[in-house]
Amino acid sequence: MSPLAVSALTTLAEDNGGHHPSLSPYLTGFGALGALLILLWLVTRFNRD
Repeated sequence: MSPLAVSALTTLAEDNGGHHPSLSPYLTGFGALGALLILLWLVTRFNRD
């Protein structure tokens, strides 16, 4: 990898650390948990053998 590419990737990685102010980890986690629980409920309702 060229030194120019390495320096560009390093600059991008250090810029704000990848943390967006509007993304809450708790909101994201509980939203994903809620979506998975809804999917689990749907699967168990329609899986009537």
